[in-house]
Amino acid sequence: MKRILYKEEVCIGCGLCEVHCLVQHSKSKDIIKACKQELPKPLSRVKLEVNRPLAFAIQCQHCEDPLCVTACLSGAMQKDEETGVVTHDAEKCMGCWTCIMVCPYSAIKRDTAKRRVVAKCDLCLDLETPACVTNCPNEALIYREAAF
Repeated sequence: MKRILYKEEVCIGCGLCEVHCLVQHSKSKDIIKACKQELPKPLSRVKLEVNRPLAFAIQCQHCEDPLCVTACLSGAMQKDEETGVVTHDAEKCMGCWTCIMVCPYSAIKRDTAKRRVVAKCDLCLDLETPACVTNCPNEALIYREAAF
């Protein structure tokens, strides 16, 4: 399965991965509208960790045995056995945030603007390459086959 990997040695902590993820998950798909006008404000599924000189992006690793899926009380978190992608169905989510507590990567975010549900990386399934990877200026994010 393809996964997003990071190279912290070339990440400069610019935050473009967060911005482009936010835009990709917005209604307008327009950077100005998404960042300044849309309500509720779209949420990036990438979390940038910066502790100079180190910086790296954290997003869902689509685990082989995802604890978030096991812990999900409503069935909102599911793993596609064919693709390996862990998805979240906001309509089923009840906002208990159990998935947040069990994620070993701290890759699931609270989306309090949208009925207290969660948001997580979906690998931009409608794109060939995730938006964060495509728009990383230093190629610190890589989308390739990987096994964990």
